[in-house]
Amino acid sequence: MAGESANWWQTGVIYQIYPRSFQDSNHDGVGDLRGILHRLPYLEELGVDAIWLSPIFTSPMADFGYDIADYTDVDPLFGNLADLDSLIDAAHRHQLKLILDLVPNHTSDKHSWFVDSKSSRNNPKRDWYIWRDPAADGGPPNNWLSEFGGSAWAFDPNTNQYYYHTFLSAQPDLNWRNPAVRDAMHDVMRFWLGRGVDGFRVDAVWYLIKDDQFRDNPLNPLFQPGGLPRDALIPFYTADLPEVHEAITGMRRVLDEFPDRVLLGEIYLPIERLVAYYGRDLKGVHFPYNFALLTAKWEARSLAQLIDEYEAALPSGGWPNWVLGNHDRPRLATRVGPNQVRVAAMLLMTLRGTPTLYYGDEIGMQQAAILPEQVRDPFEKNVPGIGIGRDGCRTPMQWDGTKSAGFSEADPWLPIADDFREVNVNSLSKDKGSLYWLYRRLIDLRRKHVALAEGSYKPLMASGELLLFYRELRKERVLIALNMGPEPIAVSFPEERVSGRVLLSAFADREGEEVSASFDLRGNEGLVMKLDSDRRDN
Repeated sequence: MAGESANWWQTGVIYQIYPRSFQDSNHDGVGDLRGILHRLPYLEELGVDAIWLSPIFTSPMADFGYDIADYTDVDPLFGNLADLDSLIDAAHRHQLKLILDLVPNHTSDKHSWFVDSKSSRNNPKRDWYIWRDPAADGGPPNNWLSEFGGSAWAFDPNTNQYYYHTFLSAQPDLNWRNPAVRDAMHDVMRFWLGRGVDGFRVDAVWYLIKDDQFRDNPLNPLFQPGGLPRDALIPFYTADLPEVHEAITGMRRVLDEFPDRVLLGEIYLPIERLVAYYGRDLKGVHFPYNFALLTAKWEARSLAQLIDEYEAALPSGGWPNWVLGNHDRPRLATRVGPNQVRVAAMLLMTLRGTPTLYYGDEIGMQQAAILPEQVRDPFEKNVPGIGIGRDGCRTPMQWDGTKSAGFSEADPWLPIADDFREVNVNSLSKDKGSLYWLYRRLIDLRRKHVALAEGSYKPLMASGELLLFYRELRKERVLIALNMGPEPIAVSFPEERVSGRVLLSAFADREGEEVSASFDLRGNEGLVMKLDSDRRDN
């Protein structure tokens, strides 16, 4: 079992739920909190340790909950505050932690704070948001661009000023240089922590601070026509500013007022900049989410180099983490292909650090095809035609082969993927050789073997399609061998004395098999092997 000194967020597996798409309990076609509560036994059976919910707060749903109108209440679409309290209590009874999605960078334009701020230039909350006079020609104050296309400035004719929005115009950015804003967000955190929430995943945290001189962002010399419009500029003055770390440290101080809680950060940055978000003396986020695998080339040497660079960049004591799927990127099974999805599962669950599993990836849900008339994602609507829509990875969870895949008795808010009659929890849970059971066994292995939960990472080989590495702690050493291609591979260790047995194979048919200085991998196969301690090299 895992060592007593490790924290739950280090040894555990986090499971991300997109609440709109997990389980509908009131037959309106949209998932809700009571639906999640109903499925807690499934999550306990799967073996995960914590669930992270995408936003469930009061919202006009311009960006499906990432535009918050009240930080301390639940949107009626998902239920009410009592439902969330019940979910927190029930999750804890099922030995599950519950993490909420905190969105501190911006609010909805319907939030009372913004309504007040917009009412007049003299309102006490005017400086809670970022307001600027028009440029000399009457246009936006500078060239800053929205992540969702177009200028990041929206004009308010009532007060004759522009307000700044990193995302939609319906999502005005808060002014985190204002101490009153920080105090208000700290109070939001205390509200939920006091109700028993086990932590937060902080959305878009690297955007919190903007340049106080409002200088133009530089042109991106690498921008190509047809790319995302936002990439025409380098966000030098609108993201990842040095002052953001002070704001995060303040949030961490609030979190540390409560025992055994976690602060996680959503940060899409290169590894060398990402690791700064652990903070000085590790007083930033407990870990910034590492999204490198979401866009990595699926090839052994490329992945080995990525892992080595990440491990080398981590600050002393910084805990790693890995993500292979989320609500913003195409589905894992579609990215790596159905033949490699088992190898991907084994990689995610055996690398050093905390894995986050996106709902449905444990059954191999594919990126669903979304017809133009079915598009709901505001990103796709604002920047159409270049394939950046996120609806395809947010479709309803496929529970069984009945109408609407067991998600709802009504027509769901997004279409069910075409393969739901074969790819669903009910059918795959009956097949001990399925991907679902592979995830269950992998999660169970992490609990039983301290080397997998807490051990060091030691690269061994990355050649052609073969990726080999050790995980070890004290006297336990585990070897992971992954074949990232379709052809068989013969593996040998001429320089090492190796013996042991197979703990788990990708196809669930080699457990207990003895291994020595040479063994074979079939195409698209992975093996997890426990090596004999008395034969290990020194």
